Amino acid sequence: MAKTITVIGLGPGDISGISLGAMEELKSGKRIYLRTAIHPAVDGLRNLGISFTSFDDIYESAPTFSDVYEEIAASLLRAAVHEDVLYAVPGHPLMAEQSVQILVSRATSSKEVAIRFGPGQSFLDVVCTRLGVDPIEGMALFDGTALEEGALSPSVNTFIAQVYNKSVASDVKLALMEVFPDDYEVTVVRAAGVAGEERIVKMPLFELDRTDWIDHLTTVFVPATSDEAILGRTARRVTDIVRILRAPDGCPWDRKQTHATLRRYVLEEAHEVAEAIDMGDSSLLCDELGDLLLQVLLHSQIAHEHGDFSIRDVYGALADKLVRRHPHVFGGVDAKSVQDAQRSWDAAKANELKDKDPSVISKVKRAQPVMRYTTELQQAAAKVGFDWTDLSGAVSKLGEEIREFEEELQSGTGHDAAAAELGDLIFSAVNVARWLEVDAEDVLRATARKFEARFRIVEQLIRGESRDWSDYSPEELDMLWKKAKIQATTSAT
Repeated sequence: MAKTITVIGLGPGDISGISLGAMEELKSGKRIYLRTAIHPAVDGLRNLGISFTSFDDIYESAPTFSDVYEEIAASLLRAAVHEDVLYAVPGHPLMAEQSVQILVSRATSSKEVAIRFGPGQSFLDVVCTRLGVDPIEGMALFDGTALEEGALSPSVNTFIAQVYNKSVASDVKLALMEVFPDDYEVTVVRAAGVAGEERIVKMPLFELDRTDWIDHLTTVFVPATSDEAILGRTARRVTDIVRILRAPDGCPWDRKQTHATLRRYVLEEAHEVAEAIDMGDSSLLCDELGDLLLQVLLHSQIAHEHGDFSIRDVYGALADKLVRRHPHVFGGVDAKSVQDAQRSWDAAKANELKDKDPSVISKVKRAQPVMRYTTELQQAAAKVGFDWTDLSGAVSKLGEEIREFEEELQSGTGHDAAAAELGDLIFSAVNVARWLEVDAEDVLRATARKFEARFRIVEQLIRGESRDWSDYSPEELDMLWKKAKIQATTSAT
């Protein structure tokens, strides 16, 4: 018959906080193991003549808390092979006790030892009582040794336990500062419920790791906030704002929008993000990324209202895709270089598309800037040999399209025919850019900016002569343009 490890809690304070059931277990004659003897109730146990073995020596030898808890679980399982044992932990056995979670996991895997849980009072009961906080108002509880700022929600009361020392307090402070202002008021609670040792002190967040009396009995309380400056930096709040804008009593403009009417703004905002990147302006980039995110949120809210999908579905689809297309990170595929990673990505993506459109150009996305779309179409066709043999062929085709465009203009057959030939001409120009290994979009953008700079110089020249545009003949404007080219070239050098 399998032996049993009974796990009980010593409560958060002195021996008076140990429940009657837990005390009966401690007096049952079983071999007792304490996670730590550094606890207010331990002196009381000694006074009652209750003997025990603690795992405090492991804390001194193991490099991390996880290693400590792994070793504790292994030691308990070895001891329970021969007899039933009692494992006593601070507080409640299932409240913020990683050692217990690891023990349960190991016991479940081995199936040689059964785990039974006895009573215990949680530190959280006492802390909430001392602070006058009702957990039903909304709360989050975190382990200070493994706190990540991404899990924090400023709209709910937050308790951070196991803030053992100043080092852990420093890590907690840095994580909180990603969400809250440096001077945000927090409450540090030490030895809650222990007569003569309890301390409850409010302080600004930046002072958290400057407190000398922080120890293994310390919990940090971060109260919920309604400050829009803080809440506005969370995804939840921004999503709520968009929902409010689309509500019946929201903004008339936002309520009127559809996927179709917002299409132009998605493109505009994406281009403005690209412009901010080109300018190297991080402040502008931050602002423009927000505008682009607004489009994502608006489309998601519209879809949610129609029962199509929600922002959570967008997150879920993206997460699935990222994991699926990164088998070299989340799977067993090895990738030691950028090229390896790209091949892994391409293979994963190809596997997604294998049962869809079999065309060699099916992977080319239409929903992208037209220059990029054109280039990728040409690249896809070139991979199967549908391409010129060298640059001269592409240049010759460009000359042919220019002549055909000129002929169409002279024939006078109509606007649509001329537009079609112009499209062929531009397509051929993009092909030449591809052969030159330059991005047609970047080349055209550079030319447009060059035109903008020169045109501004022409405007300056006209203003300097105190004349209007209508005062100049085409020949005079051409002379001004040539002067502008010279000035722009001179200033550039």
